[in-house]
Amino acid sequence: MANYVLIHGAWHTGTTLQGVASLIEAMGHDVLTPTIKGNRPGDSKAVGLSEAIESIVEYLEEAGTQDAILVGHSYGGMVITGVADRILHRIRRLIYWNAYVPNDGESIQDTTSPHQVAAIEALAAERNDGSVVLPFPFFREAFINDGDLETAQKAYEMLNPHPMQTFRDKIRLSANPADMKVGKSYINCTEDTVAPHSHPWHPRLSEKLGLFRLIQIPGAHEISFTHPERIARAIVEAGRD
Repeated sequence: MANYVLIHGAWHTGTTLQGVASLIEAMGHDVLTPTIKGNRPGDSKAVGLSEAIESIVEYLEEAGTQDAILVGHSYGGMVITGVADRILHRIRRLIYWNAYVPNDGESIQDTTSPHQVAAIEALAAERNDGSVVLPFPFFREAFINDGDLETAQKAYEMLNPHPMQTFRDKIRLSANPADMKVGKSYINCTEDTVAPHSHPWHPRLSEKLGLFRLIQIPGAHEISFTHPERIARAIVEAGRD
């Protein structure tokens, strides 16, 4: 039995990963699905990356979690990297699932294609609360291109405004991921086009982990909605000893 902690991506909450969590639990493991500060109902959207990371550090410390396998999806990769840098003694392995892998001093925007940065900044400029919201057509084509329309619409209804500053803030680390003394895995969904294939998740970001285990499966960015059983199996495979 392993202790998995699933850290969601931008616009999501821990609730959006409950379907995957239930499947991992059915395989005999314990699973936690916290929601990062800034994505909880009623949270201020002025939250920055350091606050977001600290909210998961506090969650794990309050829960007394030990020997954790942290799984970060997308933006969650920034969070699990920061958490590992602060409380590595509580962590057994880091799993990056089509996730950002930052070195010290890097932001999500630093590791995203320039045209996508411009597009997200333009969306953020339309709001006055510090958040950014994905339009459905963008979500439908880039995030959940392996799902039917009904699945895409139901998934979209579960999203919430995301704090834009977490994309801009540069992470501060005492050690880069490749130098962290912990096991690392990267799950790459091969039809994920949120990071365009000319500017890919793998190997562009995964190689920053140093020594790591690679798991590749078919699926798009929102595979947790379209093929939850597939990503659940991949997470367990990525987390095995």
